[in-house]
Amino acid sequence: KDELRSEAKEGVRLIKGAGIKPIMVTGDAKDTAEAIAREVGLIDIDNYLVLSSEELAKLSDEEIKKKYKNIAVIARALPSDKSRMVNILESMDLVVGMTGDGVNDAPAIKDAHVGIGMGITGTDVTKSASDIVLMDDSFSTIVVAVEEGRRIYNNIRNNIVFSLSSNFAEIFTIIIGLLTKTT
Repeated sequence: KDELRSEAKEGVRLIKGAGIKPIMVTGDAKDTAEAIAREVGLIDIDNYLVLSSEELAKLSDEEIKKKYKNIAVIARALPSDKSRMVNILESMDLVVGMTGDGVNDAPAIKDAHVGIGMGITGTDVTKSASDIVLMDDSFSTIVVAVEEGRRIYNNIRNNIVFSLSSNFAEIFTIIIGLLTKTT
């Protein structure tokens, strides 16, 4: 197997700490995929599931929804498996991000709420289907982007709350003034 990138394990830990559930969907063999998932920390529960494409095909969408929390890896995945998983997760009202670099990833990347393509190793098809293209192909960049996005969201929310609360007093004063002037 290829050597894991040094930031992969820390990236998975941070993503999980941010409340995001990563699922590895790969073309690798089941045993290889499980070993990699263990090494990076995707598998850290007792009743995890590593499914092959054939096993996934035997499950109904409802069964997958019930088992979703335990799914860690889908091995020997076909492009249709990737799109199916994206669509099932979105039907559960989850925000789905999909990363990939190959032409076979493009349909699922296009279907996901946030499609993330790889800028160095990614194909032109995948890059054009993506909402975001990582120029360094690093999983840790996704972690940084999630943290930054959440910070921006919180700043906007806080600004709106502040603006509404301070403007409410002004509006209330004008309305009282108008009501007392007419009487």
